[in-house]
Amino acid sequence: MDPAAEVWDKVKSLMGAEMTATTLNTWFDDASAVALEESRFVLYSPTRFKRDIIAARYLVPIQQALHELFSADFQVDVLTEGELDTFQKEAKPSSFLPGTEEYTFERFVVGASNKFAHAAARKVADDPGGSYNPLFIFGNSGLGKTHLLYSIAHTIHAAHPQFKVIYVKGDAFTNELVAAIREGRNQEFREKYRGADVFLMDDVQFIAGRDSTQEEMFHTFNTLYELKKQIVFTSDRPPKEMLRLEDRLKTRFEWGLLADIVPPDYETRVAIIRNKAIRMGMELPDFLIQLIAENITANVRQIEGTVNKIMAYQDLIGDTVDKNTVIRAVKDIFKEKSDILPTADIIIQEVCNFYNIEPAVLRGQGRSKDVSLARQIAIYLIRRMTNLSLKEIGVEFNGRDHSTVLNALNRIEALVKNDPEKAEIVKDITTNINARYE
Repeated sequence: MDPAAEVWDKVKSLMGAEMTATTLNTWFDDASAVALEESRFVLYSPTRFKRDIIAARYLVPIQQALHELFSADFQVDVLTEGELDTFQKEAKPSSFLPGTEEYTFERFVVGASNKFAHAAARKVADDPGGSYNPLFIFGNSGLGKTHLLYSIAHTIHAAHPQFKVIYVKGDAFTNELVAAIREGRNQEFREKYRGADVFLMDDVQFIAGRDSTQEEMFHTFNTLYELKKQIVFTSDRPPKEMLRLEDRLKTRFEWGLLADIVPPDYETRVAIIRNKAIRMGMELPDFLIQLIAENITANVRQIEGTVNKIMAYQDLIGDTVDKNTVIRAVKDIFKEKSDILPTADIIIQEVCNFYNIEPAVLRGQGRSKDVSLARQIAIYLIRRMTNLSLKEIGVEFNGRDHSTVLNALNRIEALVKNDPEKAEIVKDITTNINARYE
């Protein structure tokens, strides 16, 4: 069933507890759901008379039922006759950050674990450049930081379509800068980012330790801040824990407001599961929702992945959604995380991306300081993250012998233990590798 139609059935059921069956049948028997958007529910009634009665008398009960289902406020519109055709013609996909339309404040489930970050993001979206500038949101992967960034972007774009809103990931910012320097487009790069009205950077931790990128970020930040343009960063850690980040950037990142997000508590997990299931048009009994919430505790992404897996079982192989289906989906999520090992090629590619060198150079005989360190880190990560033997690892690097591989392992193990900055580099590259499998 269409998710909007499924929601409409639930809304009528909830309203049925407050009004008579005669009232429901009289005014809603031929009303149908047209669309379920992030904060808008659209109905169709075939006669103008009924449409006017619903709009005059029953919008509040419908909104109350929607709030009970989603814990969010919805605008309710009722269309009739030619209005439906007009609506369907105008319902075109947005060209602003395409593919991110579902990431809105209305679809962000708020709980104790993220309430502060959500409130800060909401304030920034409502008053860009006026409060909490910069806003710095930090927390582990999969907890909703990117969702909040996109929510800010969509809210500001809707209220101020003339604003230049820029969203970029930290590593993409670096790669774009490298390309601009190589192609002589430095001025074009600077105009793009320093001309933003709203600057949103995801995973800012990846600019740490990169001298040219940090220099560019310093001047970009200063320009935007002095012009009172809104700046928002997300990261997996607070600025003070970015050991390779320049002190002048740490200080600036802390000028505004720091807001952390932690793993969702049980009640929030239940709300996330219920919200996701309803939006997918799936009926999940409370005991199954509770079963998922009790077993998937790490992050929102895993929770949503489990619901998606259950939906796939139901759609593709006709499984009834019962306890066994939920248990299988939960096991699959953990199996996907634990059983899929990265390949040596992927690890080498991510190390090369980090150091901006070619895989052929890393595998080759070059002995410059940076190339040697990158090669040793790649060897160390392949040993840690795959099942390859020392001999097999040597083959990946043009047949290096057992003792060379062992020396690389010993050196990086010592650096990870004794050099916090090198340990942070290894952590960042590991995060990038793991991100390919999330």
